[in-house]
Amino acid sequence: MLARAFALLAVLAFVAPAAVTPAAANAGVRVGLLTCDLDGGIGLIVGSRKTMTCFFNGNAAPDETYLGSTTKIGLDAGATAEGKLVWAVFAPTSRMEPGALEGRYYGVGAEATFGVGLGANVLVGGFDKSINLIPVSLQGQLGANVAGGLEYVRLRWQKPAGVFKN
Repeated sequence: MLARAFALLAVLAFVAPAAVTPAAANAGVRVGLLTCDLDGGIGLIVGSRKTMTCFFNGNAAPDETYLGSTTKIGLDAGATAEGKLVWAVFAPTSRMEPGALEGRYYGVGAEATFGVGLGANVLVGGFDKSINLIPVSLQGQLGANVAGGLEYVRLRWQKPAGVFKN
């Protein structure tokens, strides 16, 4: 049974993003990349929550830092070490205000890990639910885990420290 669940989630990790990517990409302009360092954690069978630190590298804007968390609701059993997520960011316009990615994102995700693992998730949210986060590469992580279901991500913009003049 576990082998079937593992195989199904591995297939979902590749099929779900491919099915959603064209529709989401048509909804806006690619404005940059969001790279997140994901903390390790333990899946609690029906879900999990992990914290992350993200860096947005905008096409026409200074780099930004976001702190956040990802919550999965669905099958999530096992433990993982730290991981990395990389999303292409699509928005309605190429002009992004500082902190524009702050907000809540919802979507679907799947991952399968035994030693080295892969996962993917497609999310929509942010300002007025107008920002799409599309995986540009699969999530990479170490551990033993099988997960799939609904995913919720919360991003909080970290304002840059001010520059003080003497």
